[in-house]
Amino acid sequence: MASTFMQQFAKKRSLLKRSSKKYLEEALYKKLLSDGGEERCVREKLNQFIDSRKSAFKWEVGHSLKILRSRKLYGPALKLSEVTEKRGMNKTISDQAIHLDLIAKSRGITAAEDYFIRLPESSKNHLTYGALLNCYCKDSMTEKAQTLFEKMKELNLELGAMSYNSLMTLHLKNGLPKMVPTFIQEMKANDIMPDTYTYNVWMRALASVNDISGVERVIDEMKRDGRVAGDWTTYSNLASIYADAGLFDKAEKALKELESKNATKELLPYQFLITLYGRTGNLIEVYRVWRSLKLAFPKTANLSYLNMIQVLVNLNDVPGAEKCFREWVSGCPVYDIRIANALIGAYLKEGSLDKAQKLKDQVRRRGIQANAKTWELYLDYYLKKGEFKFAVKCVGNAITAGRGDGGKWVPPTAVVKTLMQYFEENKDVLGAESFVEVLKKSKDEVGAEVLESLIKTYAAAGKKSAVMHRRVKMENVELSEEGKKLLNEILEE
Repeated sequence: MASTFMQQFAKKRSLLKRSSKKYLEEALYKKLLSDGGEERCVREKLNQFIDSRKSAFKWEVGHSLKILRSRKLYGPALKLSEVTEKRGMNKTISDQAIHLDLIAKSRGITAAEDYFIRLPESSKNHLTYGALLNCYCKDSMTEKAQTLFEKMKELNLELGAMSYNSLMTLHLKNGLPKMVPTFIQEMKANDIMPDTYTYNVWMRALASVNDISGVERVIDEMKRDGRVAGDWTTYSNLASIYADAGLFDKAEKALKELESKNATKELLPYQFLITLYGRTGNLIEVYRVWRSLKLAFPKTANLSYLNMIQVLVNLNDVPGAEKCFREWVSGCPVYDIRIANALIGAYLKEGSLDKAQKLKDQVRRRGIQANAKTWELYLDYYLKKGEFKFAVKCVGNAITAGRGDGGKWVPPTAVVKTLMQYFEENKDVLGAESFVEVLKKSKDEVGAEVLESLIKTYAAAGKKSAVMHRRVKMENVELSEEGKKLLNEILEE
């Protein structure tokens, strides 16, 4: 209690200091999210903060990192963590554990391992070891995870629920749900107190083998034990399990429990309620919770509108989705292409190309460019219609737009295969070559399968190539026996 009071007092004192030109005029997390939650916008705001050379208080940096991580904005979060450290903000061991996790998510596990190795020995405790273990588990590196876990035991590090949770999640992801009860028994034997996540993953493991009665026994055990009170995640998890099993009445009963656990009116539980009522097909409850969400959050976030429109689209309530979209457009401070994409996707799914085009034009007039996801939606539409030339244009546009995080957009292998097969069947060498040039913009090497299909297209069209052998050699790929035979056939003498 005293600790909480002191934290609040420290925040109030720090807010009073904002009059100083040294600090930002508003809390850092508010500045970063002031133009919406898209990664591009957050990066721009972060760069503005860095260029301003102004400072932020440690508590608000920590809070900003928490929000950015919850929104999966790992790149901006890592940059913020690095910049504030360079400016002299000391990291606790807990901060270092979070930093390690951000490195793994942004730059890969090797970079995270290097960071861990460089840490002073005094920082290598259960927090940083646990963070690295979690990274191994997230990346499905089972052998490394198990080896590190055994080392943690040898070092007599404090093993809490988090480490066991990571390993149980790993085994569940690897299709080994029956291993989860073994870890639960080990926790009980070592008197390691479970947390809500422990119960959640235990329930999911039992649900994955269709043991619904086992799931209910876990809930009963949690209530009898009394040390861990189920929170809203417990009941969203339970409702999701019931919905997957088609037990909609039980799912909705769990959702009522979920709602009762959201006494502080947090945003995320509202989002889950809308999504899960959508899965039970209860449109009335979807709208009821939506009204409650808007009352609790008058400045309704873009993410909330996105979630609501997606749920309405899934329930085939396109008129409702359109109304919600118009409401959002009339008051949105920042136009979010993801929300427009949800409605564009709905139009394309029902075959209303004209409506989709009209909305895309509206987006363009707002100064917003279609992103890779927009073109993916059109790509799917044209592939289903068999209009492959338009599909090729969509692939090119998606590659040009790129991913939201700044990375390259790479077309799915199945899409590339379908389009190359189309050129082969139509003996369209020029179309195939043009498509290969498009693919080169997304990856340096097109691969054996694409080159072999290109060779087949030449052979089917009866055309020769003086450079194909050199191209295969430069790509350093191994052709099939049929591919080698056809390659010799199309070579000009």
